[in-house]
Amino acid sequence: MRRALVLTHEAARHPFRANLPRHIFTAEPAQPRRPDWLLGAADMRGVASTYFATLVATLAFIA
Repeated sequence: MRRALVLTHEAARHPFRANLPRHIFTAEPAQPRRPDWLLGAADMRGVASTYFATLVATLAFIA
């Protein structure tokens, strides 16, 4: 088994990060993730229907 002579990572400035293994700092993500906040056609349809339903209910209440 091969171990590093120094058990801490000197480039990490925080004590918690210094105790993490060195391979965590060099690993890159496998694939870039798609953001969860992208809106689709179904989302826009839902926003539009909610807007118009609220508008109609407000106008009916005022009239």
